[in-house]
Amino acid sequence: MRVSRIQAEENRQNVINVASRLFRERGFDGIGLKDLMEGAGLTQGAFYKQFESKEDLAAQASRRALESASQRWSTAIAENPDDPFGAVIAFYLSAGHREEKLDGCPVVALGSDAARQGREVKAAFEAGIKEYLEILGRLIAETDTESASCKAMAVLSTMVGALTLSRAVNDPDLARAILDAAVEQVREAAAV
Repeated sequence: MRVSRIQAEENRQNVINVASRLFRERGFDGIGLKDLMEGAGLTQGAFYKQFESKEDLAAQASRRALESASQRWSTAIAENPDDPFGAVIAFYLSAGHREEKLDGCPVVALGSDAARQGREVKAAFEAGIKEYLEILGRLIAETDTESASCKAMAVLSTMVGALTLSRAVNDPDLARAILDAAVEQVREAAAV
């Protein structure tokens, strides 16, 4: 049975959405094409009509995940215009975000995997990280652009590291302490 171009594009977008979530949960190599396509409600054969390779899908899913994460930052900022930096920090370094394996930060979930991927996946991560840095740089509110950029890099590195460490431990008190310490350090580093 042939599907319309509109339905084919909807199917493609669904596969990208499902892959963006499943890759964050299981890693790029932790899930096969069959399971990805089943997760999207399609057959494995449909994959090759929509994507050049699994790396092509990984790059598109990475872009989608990073765009989604950036949108969550924008939402947090819009919901708290009086303290936008604090809103991002409160969201990102929260116990709730720590538990979000499917929809959480793709840099935390896939950063080490992305380092082992090809150019397309790395390019998607680079663009997403640059977007994070741009947002943080604006929120830090420095007049010296170079200083704001450096502070944004330090802040993002601390946030990603803290969330990664908090996910790597079993002890919920230690996980919370790691996140709390990062909040304090990030606020100091940004002088906000």
